[in-house]
Amino acid sequence: MKRILIYLLAISYPAAVWAETNGKSNDLSELKEQLRQANEAFERAMQQHQAAVTTIQQRIQALESPGGTSHPPAVAEAAPSPATAPVPPPSQPKTWSPADPIRIGGAQAYMDVGLVGTFAAGGSTADDIEGGTELGGHDPNQRGFTVQGVEATFTGAVDPYLRGLATLNFSVDAEGESFFEMEEGWMETVSLPANLKLRGGQIYSEFGRHNPTHLHTWDFVDTPLVNGRLLGPDGLRNPGAHLAWLAPTPFYTELIFGVQNSQGETAASFRGGGGHTHGGEEEGLPFAYRHADNDRGVATFSDLLLTPRLVSSFELSDEITLLLGASAAFGPNSIGAEGGGDTRTEIYGADLTFKWKPVDHHGGFPFVKWQTEGLWRRTGVGAFDWSAEGTQNDPGVLLDPATANAPAILDRETLSDYGFYTQLVYGFRKGWTTGLRLDWLDGQTGEYEEQGLLVADGSGGGAPAGNDLLRDARWRLSPNLTWYPTEFSKVRLQYNYDDRRDIGIDHSVWLQFEFLLGAHAAHKF
Repeated sequence: MKRILIYLLAISYPAAVWAETNGKSNDLSELKEQLRQANEAFERAMQQHQAAVTTIQQRIQALESPGGTSHPPAVAEAAPSPATAPVPPPSQPKTWSPADPIRIGGAQAYMDVGLVGTFAAGGSTADDIEGGTELGGHDPNQRGFTVQGVEATFTGAVDPYLRGLATLNFSVDAEGESFFEMEEGWMETVSLPANLKLRGGQIYSEFGRHNPTHLHTWDFVDTPLVNGRLLGPDGLRNPGAHLAWLAPTPFYTELIFGVQNSQGETAASFRGGGGHTHGGEEEGLPFAYRHADNDRGVATFSDLLLTPRLVSSFELSDEITLLLGASAAFGPNSIGAEGGGDTRTEIYGADLTFKWKPVDHHGGFPFVKWQTEGLWRRTGVGAFDWSAEGTQNDPGVLLDPATANAPAILDRETLSDYGFYTQLVYGFRKGWTTGLRLDWLDGQTGEYEEQGLLVADGSGGGAPAGNDLLRDARWRLSPNLTWYPTEFSKVRLQYNYDDRRDIGIDHSVWLQFEFLLGAHAAHKF
């Protein structure tokens, strides 16, 4: 509508002049003067339009930041009529501000560059912070300081038909080893018919609310426990593609179907081994007490990971929005299957997001956001013979007392694991939020856990294997307080109360600090 009004403004004066003079004069010089005035009027109107668009874009970018602020625009002076407005002087170079993107290129092909650094400091009573109390790959991983992630983002228009994004992330583990990886790198269509959108490359699986998000968008210092355990420390992401369809419904409804590779550490519940290990396989038992074989590549379509998702959003009022989603992931795993590789994993999820923001909010505050997500995983595990790992005299081998402490033989079975998190975030004043999250995990006891198995100590004896620590019940309560000095920085204080069955209770306190430079992709609702 605004473009139409500006266009009408631009042509109104020349049209009026033409109507007034038509039939009265055919003087060539007079017609040229009318043409010159018409062109000047059109150029002034387009400059006013571009200035308005730039201002609105900057306000949108500021408001989309978690602590985003936006100043109300000054009341614009009445635009001079095209007949009397003087030709504007050449514009002065604009001083760059952090709200402006660092842009390379222009017009229909450009790239915006951004950088986010996230760090944590604190401590815990737990001895196994990395992979123990903290299950996420970007969670605090040691007492003292943690480089949770320094992420560079490159995004922009490839051409009129495609846009692209790449995120490169640097982090440091508890042993001081540095890691540099590409979290995402994809291209996406912008003009397919029938409300379709296709994305391909290294992509996050569209599973639930938390999985496709980046560290700097989280409302808490660490990843929810259910995501860390069932989807893996690095989330569910792999090379592949997904097709999204925006349904023609009265409310927002989108159906997304993804196809990706199922192997690697970023597909932990599939051919990544079934889940992370407690302290690493060299120090503990693997998932389901069976070692995984991940050497098989993609032979048929059944070796791929399939991830459908359906999500709908409802505007319950001018102040309240409700979003409901359902997700699933289906693919093969390689957990204990002797040469067959025919065991499979299924994960199902449901999520709910409720957000209240009054119509008279200032810079996005106050607001209330409630988010809940539940997941259920069914994992088929294959037969496994521990005699291939050694004898009863070799330390670490799993023994079966029912057969005079011979190496254990485990049968095929299907395991069920489930959990949820629910979190409430209250933005009680501009730049300040407080949050509370409850995490809970449990699983159905497997047959292998009921056999009374022993872990050989290398001297003819063994210690009880007990419950599988990678599937054991646990829960956590996490309150936090966050301050956004501006939309480009963040300071967060969080306390974790962890209760793990067979391990006990631990307390952790983390202080997180973050900065943002340049442009960054808009956050999802």
